Amino acid sequence: MKNRYPLLAVIAIIVSISLWNTCFESPLSSRQVEAKIPSQGNHSAAMLSATSSLHEGSKHLAKIAKLATPSVVHIQCERQTPRGAVEETGSGVIVRGEGKPGLYIVTNRHVVRDSNGRAISIQLHDGRVINPTHKWEDKDTDLAILKIGVTDVTPAEWGDSDKLDIGHMVLAMGSPFGLSESVTLGIISAKGRRSLQLGSGSEVLNQNFLQTDAAINPGNSGGPLIDLEGKIIGINTAIASNSGGNDGIGFSIPSKLVRHVFNQLVKYGQVYRAYLGVQLDPEFSIGTATRLKMDRVRGARVVKVISNTPASRANLKYDDIILSFGGIDVMDQNHLINLVSLTPIDQRVSVVLLRNGRRVNVMVELANRRILDELERKQKETQQSSRRIGPSADPMSFQRIKHESKTDALQGLRVQAMNADLASQLGFPQQQAGLLVLSVDQQSSFQGVVDLYDVIEEVAGTPVHSLQDFRQAIAQHQDLQTLVLKISRGKPGAPQKQLVIWQR
Repeated sequence: MKNRYPLLAVIAIIVSISLWNTCFESPLSSRQVEAKIPSQGNHSAAMLSATSSLHEGSKHLAKIAKLATPSVVHIQCERQTPRGAVEETGSGVIVRGEGKPGLYIVTNRHVVRDSNGRAISIQLHDGRVINPTHKWEDKDTDLAILKIGVTDVTPAEWGDSDKLDIGHMVLAMGSPFGLSESVTLGIISAKGRRSLQLGSGSEVLNQNFLQTDAAINPGNSGGPLIDLEGKIIGINTAIASNSGGNDGIGFSIPSKLVRHVFNQLVKYGQVYRAYLGVQLDPEFSIGTATRLKMDRVRGARVVKVISNTPASRANLKYDDIILSFGGIDVMDQNHLINLVSLTPIDQRVSVVLLRNGRRVNVMVELANRRILDELERKQKETQQSSRRIGPSADPMSFQRIKHESKTDALQGLRVQAMNADLASQLGFPQQQAGLLVLSVDQQSSFQGVVDLYDVIEEVAGTPVHSLQDFRQAIAQHQDLQTLVLKISRGKPGAPQKQLVIWQR
């Protein structure tokens, strides 16, 4: 019954508009109003007008459905699990390759994951069953692309999801419960839905969903969301339901994101994503916002800047609030992740920060996310290998050192910003960043914590490149009695990374 509500709402709106136009086309005198109020005779004329409008609206919806239906396919696949074969069904939509010959099907990754070749059956609108010749997947968006060999089918056209507004009417198409040629009507209920819990095992990172009340049921996954021009403005992917069926809340991946992933997969075989090099606060609260001199929670708060990344090179700092990225206001951390992911690699982007209550403008040159992933993988392998060698790689701990807060925290410590010349002389890589320890006095609270030839790379997770960075990082954590320092400990040809504890 719930699925009838959107259509009833549309009918009510059309009837209301028709009656309004019949009775109130322009300001009228009292005599004219009396003349316009439908009598028993002209009441029938008003109803005929309303009925005519309904017929015209229905005809238009039917034309859209007729235009788009040949492009929608039913997908059935089988994959092997430890418990035996599992069958998955879903939907997809045929599209043209942009700059590439041939035709492709866009669907959800979870529909076809762990399946290839003849394990994936595609039923076309005319009843033919075919198999894909190639498959690409992207787990971060739950999208998959299937290359097909046939050409005598009708591809759908792309629409622009950025032009959608809340309230725009849409059609959800697919094959729910294994049925064919299913069309449901609704509106865009919300945009930019993020941080959704999409079930156990979900790996969807880039979330920027369109929300619609057009019925999306099991089997609709991968089918298109169509606008009133018959163009794809989303790919149906999930429902919010307590019963497992449609409860009036469905989610679609916007066409802008789908096209970006589609073009990357078809052209490169993978999706190249840019990255910034920060860790963000997933629980950014009004209390933290007030401490940072903000009147409300907005933007994305930086809680860590990773060394040798675009963020560290642009001098982003702990507690910076990223308010704008590339001229777009940042709503929250997930919004920022999507903005960065959709930005071309190596592009310079203007970023607006809030730092100590003041707006700061910086330029950031983004890098390839896979480089960071590879570095993190190698670091984990190195750490695991070091742990197998012996206890030398364990983080070092030190006895508590009393430090009078009235004195300068850096008293008795001399440091120098690292550069390529110093690094090459001391056995460090030339790109080594941080502060080289030149001397530590006996009276210094750093005595026994750092030593000559050590390079301090981070203080409390914040990269430091200058003495000013060092002082600022310490000042930001002045209420803490214990700080973690990341140290690159100089050993000719083989410096070791270690965490040390500085107790003030």
